[in-house]
Amino acid sequence: MTQPAVSPRLAILAGRVADMRGWRRLGVSALAGAVATLALPPAHVLPLLWLAFPLLIWLLRGSDRGRTDFAIGFAFGVGHHVLGLYWISAALFTDIGRFWFMLPFALLGLPALLGLFLGAGTAAFGWARRRFGLTGWAEAVALALAWVAVEYARGHLFTGFPWNLLGYGWVQVLPVLQFASVAGIYGLSLLTVLIAALPATLAGPRPSWRPALTGVAVLALVAGWGGWRMAGQGLGDVPGVMLRVVQPNIPQELKWKEEAKINNLRHLISMSGAEGWDRITHVIWPETAVPYFLSSDSSNADQQPLTRLLTQIAPPGGALITGGNRLATDSAGNYVYFNSLFALTQGGQVAASFDKFHLVPFGEYLPLRALLPKGMKAVAAGADFSAGPGPQALSLPGAPAASPLICYEVIFPGAVMPRVGERPHWLLNLTNDAWYGQTAGPHQHFAITVVRAVEEGVPLVRAANTGISGVIDAYGRVRGSIPLGDSGNLDISLPQRAVFVPLYADFGDLVPALIWFGLLLAVVVKARRRITA
Repeated sequence: MTQPAVSPRLAILAGRVADMRGWRRLGVSALAGAVATLALPPAHVLPLLWLAFPLLIWLLRGSDRGRTDFAIGFAFGVGHHVLGLYWISAALFTDIGRFWFMLPFALLGLPALLGLFLGAGTAAFGWARRRFGLTGWAEAVALALAWVAVEYARGHLFTGFPWNLLGYGWVQVLPVLQFASVAGIYGLSLLTVLIAALPATLAGPRPSWRPALTGVAVLALVAGWGGWRMAGQGLGDVPGVMLRVVQPNIPQELKWKEEAKINNLRHLISMSGAEGWDRITHVIWPETAVPYFLSSDSSNADQQPLTRLLTQIAPPGGALITGGNRLATDSAGNYVYFNSLFALTQGGQVAASFDKFHLVPFGEYLPLRALLPKGMKAVAAGADFSAGPGPQALSLPGAPAASPLICYEVIFPGAVMPRVGERPHWLLNLTNDAWYGQTAGPHQHFAITVVRAVEEGVPLVRAANTGISGVIDAYGRVRGSIPLGDSGNLDISLPQRAVFVPLYADFGDLVPALIWFGLLLAVVVKARRRITA
């Protein structure tokens, strides 16, 4: 006998949602996906998740076939990513005459591609729900497992794009965010979807308050533990290190104009040498701040005039750390290009350098370039960048070793630190988000860096051309920042890293994987009991 609903009105709403058909059902699913996006930066309206995910479950309850399950998930994913990633198209307008052909892909193609992932996830969920008769908390857990499997897949397949993972919604709720130090962003996403989906059990075959209240209790326990973890952890600063993070705010349309290059460089030098420079040990510029080719070879005669110009603001005993493009030749004598970071000393030496290893598809290289038709090759003319060897502990004069990350290399959880040899003291992220203007993109990018600091238990220093630049400590606290669209310097000490290495930093995705399989086992056990009852 079916039990009465906890709330008759809620039961009526859930029934109406489940009874939707055709385009109306897909439209509501897409709208629910867009609503879920508002929980993420820069909106941070987390309570909307408790609306979006019950709606998704109720829509899926009305499906009796895999094709419909897929369509519901696909629509949810498209709505989610159209709103969450609209800013990518802004980059194309900096040179729309060259990149016009990519605009439809940026606006709709990429969201549709990512929607395929979620469609596959909801198809698997729908099959399991019908095959094993999943109801109650098991239904919510199964959806959370499917969601995180989808996030992990899109974070790794086809070079990976782990952007706007749902756990990033907690970056302003630091006690809950500490869970990332244990289970990483994927574990935090799993927790998020689970507690957001549990209220769907308030209306259904066996309605009950218990699962939803259990979710609230779990969230409270996580927040309590996170608050305890942060309590009294007023991390000190690395002695003898004072950073000057420079945010020049150079518009993208001026950044590479030949007539503007030298003025841009002079602007950076002037900002770097502003009042207080005598207290600074390290000046940090953004990605590709130097608009000319640099070499990691200090003896390169062609580079020496440029090096002398730059090193006039390199502090004694420290370094100017800047992004720039590196030109080299391969074994066949062909030119190869790298998006690089350089540490220059006052003596004119290149003390350290690093080449970006995780390149942006279509931005720094064109996938499958050889297969393009001739007409498209003309539009996509230009050489691809080459990839560096990977994460490393970069030894810097006058400072602890850092793990450099250029632009979107910081978005890949578990892949920002070398896993063998010396463990770096801090993460150093140089980026140029000027492509995306005053959109949600730079805010989302900055939020990602906050989670990387918590996962690895080390501070993160970020220099961005137009923002957001900042320094984040090992617990995700923003020590200082320069807002998006502002020009200025951030003079700040380098925080100490956490006393203990976080569990996630030691074991990586093994931790969320164990949690995932543990919850899967719980669902299987419940399903078997129901079948044999």
